[in-house]
Amino acid sequence: MRDRGHRVTLFAGDEGSNPSLIAAGVEVVATGGTRLLHQPKVQAVTRGLYNTATRNALAAWIAANDSPETVYHVHGWGQILSPSIFAALQPVAPRTVTHAHDFCLACPNGVFTHYKTASPCRLRPLSMACLTSNCDKRSYPHKLWRVARTAALRRSFDQSLNWGAIAIIHPDMAPMMELAGYARDRMMLLRNPVTPYSDTRIPAEDNNRLFYIGRIEPDKGVRDLVAAAVQAEMPLTVIGEGSERAALSAAYPDVTFTGWKSHEEIAHLVQGARGVAMASRHGEPFALVVAEASQSGLPVILSDSALLASEVVAKGLGYACDIRVPGALRQTIARLRDAPTDEVRAMSTRAFARTAPLAQAPNGWADELEALYHRVLQTQRF
Repeated sequence: MRDRGHRVTLFAGDEGSNPSLIAAGVEVVATGGTRLLHQPKVQAVTRGLYNTATRNALAAWIAANDSPETVYHVHGWGQILSPSIFAALQPVAPRTVTHAHDFCLACPNGVFTHYKTASPCRLRPLSMACLTSNCDKRSYPHKLWRVARTAALRRSFDQSLNWGAIAIIHPDMAPMMELAGYARDRMMLLRNPVTPYSDTRIPAEDNNRLFYIGRIEPDKGVRDLVAAAVQAEMPLTVIGEGSERAALSAAYPDVTFTGWKSHEEIAHLVQGARGVAMASRHGEPFALVVAEASQSGLPVILSDSALLASEVVAKGLGYACDIRVPGALRQTIARLRDAPTDEVRAMSTRAFARTAPLAQAPNGWADELEALYHRVLQTQRF
C-alpha cells in the first residue's frame, strides 16, 4: 500500500524493529511487547485475555490521528495482542477491516479441529458441547483459557456494531464463521497473494522426489508424512525447522533434512520435485506452500481436512486423503510415485497454466485490497 502512495501506519505488538519498513516510509507504532508464549505464565494469561495498556495506546493513536479517510486493517493479533484492540477500534468500527487468516475470530482453539483425534469440529463455538470438548492441543485448562479469551473477543468485537468487513481467505471459511455468529454479508473473499517458486514449469513428470516445506511440529503431521514416504519408498526432502526435526532426522537417515531455506533456495531445490505434500492434523484455511508449489507446476498432496483439498482434487492439481485412515497417506504417495508420465505432466501443466489458481498474484491482491478499502469508506458515508 505504501508503494501505491497510501500513508501507512503499522501498530505493532512488539518493539517494531524493521528497518525496511522505516526505509519505505511506513510509520511504526510499537507497544514493546513480546509473544505470549515468551512471557511469564501469569503475565501471558492476563495480558492475553485483555491488555489494557495496548488498548489505551491504540485508542490514543486513533484520537490523535483519525480522519474520515483512514481505514484500520487488523491482521494477525492472537499471538501477541489481545481482544482489547477491538475495544479501541469500536469508535471507528465502520472503517475497520478484520482479516481472518485463520479461525481465531470464531473458534477457541483457532482451527475448528479436535486435536486429540485430528478430526474436524463443527460444534457451535462457546456452546455447551464446545465448552466440554477437550479439543485443545495442549490441555483442557488451556482450552478453558481460550474460551475466556473468545468470550472477551465477543464483547470487544461486538457484532451489533457496524464493523466494515471481515476478509476471509477461502470461500469455505464462511459457514464456519457463521457458526460463531458472524454475518455472511459482512465477509469478503480475499484470496492470499502468492509468488510461485519458479517462473517456468517444473517438469514434475521427470522427477521422483517428494518435498515437504514448513514447520516440523506435531500438528503439521510431519512424522506421519516421513513414515509414509519411507514406507512408499519415495525419496523425501524436508525443508524447515521445528521441535521434531532432530528426532526425525535421527530415526530416518535416508530422508534429507535441509533446515530453513530462502524462497530462492527452495526454488532451486524443488526443480527436482515430483510433488509437494502437506499432512497437517488440523484443517487449514490456506496453505501458502501448496499454492506456491502448484503455480510452479508441481502436483500436491494434502489432507482432505484442508480447505484447499476439494479445489486441488476438482481442478486436477493433485490428491487429497484422510490422514486419519491407516495407510491412506502411504497409498496416496505411492499413487503419485507410480502415476503415468502423461498424468503427472497433465497435472503439472494445468497447475502452471494458472487458469484456476488457488491464490492470486501480489498485484491482483493489492488491487482487491484497495477496492475493499474503497468500499468500506463509501459504505460508511451513507
